[in-house]
Amino acid sequence: MFKYSPAHFDQTFSYDRTLISPGILHLGVGAFHRAHMAAYVDTILAIQNDWGIIGASLRRPDTKLALAPQHFCYTLATRDETSTRTRLIGSVLDILDAHTQRAELLAKLADPRIRIVSLTVTEKGYCYDPSSGDLDENHPDVVHDLARPDEPVSAPGFLVHGLLARWRAGIAPFTVLSCDNLPANGKTTARIVSRFAALCSSELASHISRNVAFPSSMVDRIVPPTTAADRKIIRDLTNVDDAWPVMTEPFSQWVLEDTFPSGRAAFERVGVQLVDRVEPFERMKLRILNGAHSALAYLGYLAGHDYVADVMRSPAFAAFIRALISEEIMPTLDLPGEELGHYRDNILTRFANPALKHRTWQIAMDGSQKLPQRLLATIRERLDNNQSVDRLALGVAGWMRYVTGIDERGRPIDVRDPLASRFRKIADQADRNPSLLVAGLLRVQEIFGDDLPRHSDFRTCLIGHVGKLFDTGADLAIAALSS
Repeated sequence: MFKYSPAHFDQTFSYDRTLISPGILHLGVGAFHRAHMAAYVDTILAIQNDWGIIGASLRRPDTKLALAPQHFCYTLATRDETSTRTRLIGSVLDILDAHTQRAELLAKLADPRIRIVSLTVTEKGYCYDPSSGDLDENHPDVVHDLARPDEPVSAPGFLVHGLLARWRAGIAPFTVLSCDNLPANGKTTARIVSRFAALCSSELASHISRNVAFPSSMVDRIVPPTTAADRKIIRDLTNVDDAWPVMTEPFSQWVLEDTFPSGRAAFERVGVQLVDRVEPFERMKLRILNGAHSALAYLGYLAGHDYVADVMRSPAFAAFIRALISEEIMPTLDLPGEELGHYRDNILTRFANPALKHRTWQIAMDGSQKLPQRLLATIRERLDNNQSVDRLALGVAGWMRYVTGIDERGRPIDVRDPLASRFRKIADQADRNPSLLVAGLLRVQEIFGDDLPRHSDFRTCLIGHVGKLFDTGADLAIAALSS
C-alpha cells in the first residue's frame, strides 16, 4: 500500500505536470467541480499546458487539507450498475483557504495568467435574493465586504476586489464563469457583481459593464458525497490511499456560451458544447433534472427512502416522476420534443443508477435557495397559461411537510437551510394544520415572492396535498396522484 507520490503522477498523466501553469481560478472546490470542470480541464492539459486550476475554498479548508498531502491530485471514479472505472486527476495545482490565505488569493485574482475565474459556490454563495435575482445588500457577508473591501469573505466581494485590482494595474479583466444552478447564471452573476461594484464605485461598475464577460453555462453530472466505503473501494481498485476521491456517474454534460474576451481553453476539443445561447439548455436542466430531483428528494425522504435509486425502485414514484417531467415540465421548454424526450429518459436512467449513493437528505438541503428556480418558475409559467400544476405542487407540498422538521414516524428531520429556524417556528404555530402551514410558508417572500401567495388555485392545491401528506403519508399521496 502506498500514498500518492510525484513518481506515481509521472507514470499516470498524459502530460508533464511540472510544466503546467494556471489559467483558471476556481472559487468553491467541492466534489462537483472536481468531477466536472476539473475533469474536462485535465483532458485539455494534454494539448494546452497553460490552463491549470488554482482552487479556493471560501468556507471550509477540508478539501485543501485532504488533498495537499497528495499534491492536490485525486481519483475520479465513474460508476454504473456493472463497473467502477478510475482516473487520476491532476488539473488542480493548488487550493487556497480564503480564511488563512486571503492575501495569496487576492494576488492570484490579480495574476495576468488567470484569464477565467469560475464558481461553484451553491446558490447561497452568491449572497442574492432568489426570488428577484438581485444582490442581497443586507446579507452579513455583503455588509462586511462593503465595510472592509480589502478583507472580502464573499464570492462577490472577492470578484470585485480582483477586477478592481486588475483595472488599476492595467491588466485585462478575467472572464467570470458561473457553474452553479442559477437561472441565466451568467446574467445573474453579472447583475450581482455589477451591483456590488456600484456600491463601491460607479466608475468601477461602468468598467465592469463595458469590459467583463459573464458567459452562462449549463453543467450536469450527479456527484454524491464520498463515503468511507467509497474510499475503501478506491483503495482496493488502485492500491492507493486517496483521502478524498470523487464518485460520479458516466453521464457528463457542459453547455457553454462562447464569450471569453481574454481567451479560453480548447473546451470544444474535450466534449464541451459551445453555443450562442445557453438558456434553453439551462432551463431544460433546471426544470427537468433539478426540479424532478427536488420533488423526488422531499417526497422520497418522507416515504423513508435514503437514496434516490431506492425511490425510483417504487413503481408509483417512478411513474410520478415520469409524468411530472412529461406532462408538466416538458411543455414549458423550447427545445425539440425528441431532444427533451431523450434527456428525460437519460434522467430517469441516471436516477435509478444504484451505484450512485445520492442521499435524498443531501438533495433536500437549502430548499429556500433552490425552489424558486427548480419548481416555482415552472409553476408560475403554467399558472399564467391556466395549466395544471398538480404534480409540481405536490413537490412543493413535500418541501413544506419536510421543513416542519418531524418525519412521518415522528422522528426529527435535520433540516439544513438558511431559513430553517423560521420554517420551524411557522410549523410549530401551524400545529399540523395544512391551511395554517401553507399560509405561513407562502408568506416567506424570499421564496414565493408576492404573486404566488395570491394565487388561490395554487394555495388550494397545496393545502390539499399537505393534508394528504400529513394524513396518509408520501407513499399513498404519490400513489393517489399516479393512479
